[in-house]
Parts: sequence; C-alpha cells; structure tokens
Amino acid sequence: MTDALKQLGDHIAQAAPGGVLEVEIAKNQLSVVVPRDGIARVLAFLRDDAKCRFSCLMDITAVDWPERAERFDVVYHLLSLTKNQRVRIKVRTDEVSSVPSVVSVYSSAGWYERETWDMYGVMFADNPDLRRILTDYGFEGHPLRKDFPLTGYVEVRYDSDQKRVVYEPVTLTQEFRRFDFMSPWEGAKYVLPGDEKAGTKPS
Repeated sequence: MTDALKQLGDHIAQAAPGGVLEVEIAKNQLSVVVPRDGIARVLAFLRDDAKCRFSCLMDITAVDWPERAERFDVVYHLLSLTKNQRVRIKVRTDEVSSVPSVVSVYSSAGWYERETWDMYGVMFADNPDLRRILTDYGFEGHPLRKDFPLTGYVEVRYDSDQKRVVYEPVTLTQEFRRFDFMSPWEGAKYVLPGDEKAGTKPS
C-alpha cells in the first residue's frame, strides 16, 4: 500500500498543473498540499488523468489552526473507484482570502463549500450559491472555529405568548467555573480546600 501511495504521490507532484507544495504519507493516507490558486486545475487533473481517475469528491472540510497566519487548511477527500485509492488534497488560506470554487470540476462541491463556509467562514470564489446550509440565516459567527465561544452568542426558543421563535442573548445559569482537567493520579499543584489539615499532627 505504501509503495503504491508513494508512486501516486510522485506522479501527482511531477505532473499536476499548478504545482505541488508538499506530499506526505501518514497512516496509509496520501496528503498533497497545493497552492490556493491552483486547486481547480489540480482537481481536474486528478479526475481526468489515466493514472489517477479520482472521479468522486467525497467531502470538503476545513481545519482551524488559529496560531498560523494562514489559519485554515481546506481539505478535499477524493476517491478513485477504478484504482481503489483515496487522496487528501489540502489548500491553506486565511480569514480574508477566498479559495477558488471547484463546482466546475465536481458538481457536488457546491454544498460541501457551503458547509465549510457556514462552519468555518472560508470564502469560495465563484460558488453560485454560497449561503448558510446548517445554521440559521441570521446565525452569528462560524461555530467550528477554535475561537467560537462554547455557549454561542444567542439562544433560540419558541415563545408561546408571541407564537413565534425568538432569539435572545445567551444567559448562563451559574457563574463560570474553572476546570483544570488534571489527572486524579497526579493531584493538584495547589492546596485544595480542606487539604491544609492533612499535614498537621492531631493534638
């Protein structure tokens, strides 16, 4: 399996139009990083090339790395039914730079790009219908970003008096608690209430 993936990676790196930035094999998965402006050309090559035949676009998603200048990896998962192989294509982008849409290469990409924009805020240039698909149209923010608050910004409920759905600011039922999530076998690095008596001898 690894030899076949290495041969495929070498072939893509040498023949793909638009260039390849990185090729990596990890856990029997081939990952290829390509320039943002060359994604459509590379995917068209992978679909049409006789040694690839990746006719199925299985998914488009993203990974958020907030500490990086280009914080998002946009990830495309492709499947070749004739070659019985998979490949992962990655494109790096930031919060303001759009990624070219690949709807012209894979018609199924439209909804995947909408989901990625909805969840992460990654823009796709020339997508014919880039709007929210999983959240409500008035939703604020992008919930799979690492900096999105766990409670969200608003809560939704049905108001029986108004006979409609209403949006309200999130209200927490208790004060914020600090959890250190430390191992119970290692113990805390500070004295817990009541533990100060443990080291004293009884009188």
